[in-house]
Amino acid sequence: MARLRDYWPRLTGALRALLFWSLVYGYCGLCASIHLLKLLWSIGRGPGQTFQRLVRENPPACLNDPSLGTHCYVRIKDSGLRFHYVAAGERGKPLMLLLHGFPEFWYSWRHQLREFKSEYRVVALDLRGYGETDAPSHQESYKLDCIVVDIKDILDSLGYSKCVLVGHDWGGMIAWLIAICYPELVTKLVVINFPHPNVFTEYILWHPSQVIKSGYYFFFQMPWFPEFMFTINDFKALKHLFTSQSTGIGQKGCRLTAEDLEAYIYVFSQPGALTGPINHYRNIFSCLPLKYHQVTTPTLLLWGERDAFMDVEMAEVTRIYVKSHFRLTILSEASHWLQQDQPDIVNKLIWTFLKEEMRKNE
Repeated sequence: MARLRDYWPRLTGALRALLFWSLVYGYCGLCASIHLLKLLWSIGRGPGQTFQRLVRENPPACLNDPSLGTHCYVRIKDSGLRFHYVAAGERGKPLMLLLHGFPEFWYSWRHQLREFKSEYRVVALDLRGYGETDAPSHQESYKLDCIVVDIKDILDSLGYSKCVLVGHDWGGMIAWLIAICYPELVTKLVVINFPHPNVFTEYILWHPSQVIKSGYYFFFQMPWFPEFMFTINDFKALKHLFTSQSTGIGQKGCRLTAEDLEAYIYVFSQPGALTGPINHYRNIFSCLPLKYHQVTTPTLLLWGERDAFMDVEMAEVTRIYVKSHFRLTILSEASHWLQQDQPDIVNKLIWTFLKEEMRKNE
């Protein structure tokens, strides 16, 4: 009996790991089967249309709009990777660093680049593997600890020791991690539609509704097939994410123009442009939950209640992990794409949070 007690913790740990990975790969197989059926259905309806792709050689004009800022590049010494970003506002002003989600890139912050450049040096980054930023070929290069170090090194390369950090979706995950691992780098934290990583880990494992909503996390564990599914019918899946009634920006939102949508398709239709972004997700289950999780930075969490990918209940639970000032605002008519959906409201809420914190520090 004594020997059994000694082995029991190890046995239960192994059993939990077995159940965890059985869930991950079992649901991965289910999601793959569903997408395979969708592919066969599309081929049956029109094989020519299914595999049709327009060649997009030139970017739409909106990606070079001078009112959004200047296109810049920085090479990180340790990794050797070159990062692309768009910067607005004068050098020397406090830095506001913007981290996008999936499937997005720097352009998803166009409304914030224009808004905050009056008082900040606003930098909208293309994350590792996205857009014009370098994309390492190995899947292991997209682990969360690599991405966190990217942001730390970029801050240093830009000549700043701290910033206001703003992240949406996957960029929100990274923003949380920066605030946890390097709190001295973040003066204010703004996260849009992503809960604290530990809250997300618990919900994705124990709440069926969130498991269903996060189906793409599991589907993305497969090699090459997710990238292929995005390309069929000339990137119909990508268009659907932003425009459909179920997942897209709603009637009362600031809908994407045809040129906005073409900007997204142009970026992700380039050769190999989807593999890097999806590789971020292929490492997530080996990185969570976190060993350290407390946030000591003043934090604003903004949430679109109509988010098709995240249960709104996670927003309130996040409060327990923030050991500093925490403000949560849920917008009832807004979607997952909050900073594009309701830019005026989002910008106003961020301004209020920043000014409020400034007054507290005076």
